[in-house]
Order: sequence, then C-alpha cells, then structure tokens
Amino acid sequence: MFKSKKLIVLSLVLSFLLVFGGLAGAQEYTMTVSHYTITDTEVSGIAASLLYFENMVETRSDGSIDVKIFGNSSLGGVQEVTRQTVKGDTVQSSIAYGGVFATFFPKYQLMYSPFLFENYRSAWAFMDSNYFAEFMDEARQETGLRHLGIYDDGGGFVAFTNNKRLIKKPEDMEGLRIRTEGGNAAQLAMMEALGAEAVPLPWGDVTTALASGVADGQFNAPYVNAFAKFWEVNDYSSWIKFMFNTAVWSVSDKWFKTLPEKEQNIILTTAEEAIDIARGINAQQSLLDWEKSKEEFKDTYNPPPEVMNEWKETLRPAFYEWVTEDFGIAEEEVDEFWNNAEEISNEVDNKIITNYGVK
Repeated sequence: MFKSKKLIVLSLVLSFLLVFGGLAGAQEYTMTVSHYTITDTEVSGIAASLLYFENMVETRSDGSIDVKIFGNSSLGGVQEVTRQTVKGDTVQSSIAYGGVFATFFPKYQLMYSPFLFENYRSAWAFMDSNYFAEFMDEARQETGLRHLGIYDDGGGFVAFTNNKRLIKKPEDMEGLRIRTEGGNAAQLAMMEALGAEAVPLPWGDVTTALASGVADGQFNAPYVNAFAKFWEVNDYSSWIKFMFNTAVWSVSDKWFKTLPEKEQNIILTTAEEAIDIARGINAQQSLLDWEKSKEEFKDTYNPPPEVMNEWKETLRPAFYEWVTEDFGIAEEEVDEFWNNAEEISNEVDNKIITNYGVK
C-alpha cells in the first residue's frame, strides 16, 4: 500500500513536470514582430513574407519559437515600436522605414543617396553583400538592433506626382512645392537643389495637402502612389527613380542572444528567404501600379538613361555637400559607401554577361 501511494505521487509529479516543461518540455520563445504596412498578403510583400516567416520558423523550430505578427502599426507608431524592439521585452522584432531607422543609426542616411542603384539587381546585391552586413553590424553595436534584412519599401524606386506639369528634366522642378517626410533633411536638401520648395509633412496629411494646394506634389514608389490614389489629387506622374526607399527589419540583439544557436540560425536563414519573397512581390506591384498610373494620371513619364544622367549630375553633388558638411558624415565614409555600391553593381552585371553572354 505504501509503495503504491509513493508510485501514485511520483506519477503525478512526473506528469506535472511533463505538462509544464520541467523535465521533457522544450523551452518556448515568443517572437512578436511589428510592422507598419497593410496586412493584405495578396498585395503587401512585407505582409506575405512575414506570413511565410511565421509558418516556417514555427515548423523548423518544432514549435520552440512562437511567432506573432502585428501589422498596420497596431502595436504603436514606428518610432516607439523600434524603441521597444531595442529592449526586446514586449516587441522582439520590428520593421522601420528608412527615415525612422536613420534616427537610431544616423549613417543610414547614406541609403538615401540619389542614384545609389540603377536597377533592382544592383540594389539587392548591395543589400546582400558582405560590405553592407558589416555596415549594419555597426548599427547593431550602436543601437542594439540586429539586422535581419532590408525590404524595398513599397517597391523601392520612387516616382514624382504633382498637379502643375509633367516633370521630365531637373529644371521642371523649379518652384514646385514638394512634400518630404517630416524631419528628413536629406530629402529637403535634394528638393532645394532642384529649385523646389520642400514641404515636410507626416504621411497622414499628404492627400489633404495635395488636394488643398499646400503641396503641389510628392514622391513615392508607384505602388504607394496607387494605393493612395494620388491621381485623384494630382494630374502627373514621373518615374524618375532618383531614390530607393527601404525598410529595415530588425530583431532585438539582447533578446536574440538569449536564444540557443539552433533557434538563432533558423531565424536568420528564414528571414533571408522571406526578404527574397517580398522583393519579388513588391517589384511586381510597382510595375503593375506604374501601368495603372499610366491609365489614371493625365500624363506620365519614364525617362531614358541620358535624362536620368542629367538628374544624377544635379542631385549627387547636392547630397554629397549636405551629407558631409551639414550632416557630418566623413567624406571617406561616403566615398567608400558609394564606391562599394558601384563595384557590386558592376560585379553583378559582369557575372551575368560572363555566365550567359555569347561564348
């Protein structure tokens, strides 16, 4: 009888430990991911990629990582959520558009360099390069935000919209009032170099400002322009592609380091796959929405390479002067950043030509 009671007690204790993870249960980690974009996975590359990330991380970790996705800024504004991500307590990972991330890591302003990339293949190769990985590791050391990947924000390459005239060459910008992101001094400097007046405004005020004449125009990727239906308040759109908008996906370095190596590697490798998925979707959306723009706007313009060079010759010196003299990034750091972008672009082109060209 005594032995029987002991066995019952031991059995209960073992059951308790099994249920609550004391002996045999795997350690579980919650990874809350916050982003600011819409949650429609059929339209948003970010939303679709995070759905993939959630499913694959939970599967590959055999349930040890529970991924929770919150979109549409439901957990708060991008700036505040990014601060929470540094701590890693309530939010372990988040996506911040480039302008916000640059407030945490000022050197990220270099990603706003005009004509840094000529095409998608150059942009993606640069953002996947060893050089850029080292650049973003510097951000980790300064901010506590570990880089998981770079999204094309809305499809990357921006297009102007405005209600005055069709913009073709740099001189067409003279006198236009163009909305820029609030607090984004790089955008302000470039608009002023073109002879335009920068009108800093938060995103929520843009449509009203365009409709009322507070601003004549703005610039965003064609996907964003179509999503906002800017053709209802602007007549013209020009896909000048002078800037490549990005969004930074980060994870709390503090939280990440608490994970076993296996879980760390699952997050890193799956995040890279997710980024690739988003790139394809966002590029497709930009292309489709540029076609939509051609239907909806009164007139549109997509410049040939020789016209793009005119824009480059105007904007690059202006940005360089601003970022070195006013913003304070050393000339050698700017030169290194630009040179690496150019070298990586050339490497990509040479590899394609070597592999698939006439032999």
